[in-house]
Amino acid sequence: MKSQNKYRKFQLQQKNIEVLEKENSRFKRVYSEYENMSNDLWDLENSDGDPVPDDFITAIQLQTSYLEEEIEDWLVQFNQNKNEIKS
Repeated sequence: MKSQNKYRKFQLQQKNIEVLEKENSRFKRVYSEYENMSNDLWDLENSDGDPVPDDFITAIQLQTSYLEEEIEDWLVQFNQNKNEIKS
């Protein structure tokens, strides 16, 4: 049995992500790249194929974490704007 992809940390905010993707093409590109990299990373870490150098996996983890931070910033800003509109 395969373990769940630990890199899918934004699943609970999917509705906000969908809105941001519609409103902002840059966010859409960043999120798409994050999804691709997190899927690739998960596949590399859970594959039974040829071993991949640790340096390569570390580089992908680092890039994925940068994308996560950027997405988190977008989501925080989106939630703040949404709360300001309600007030």
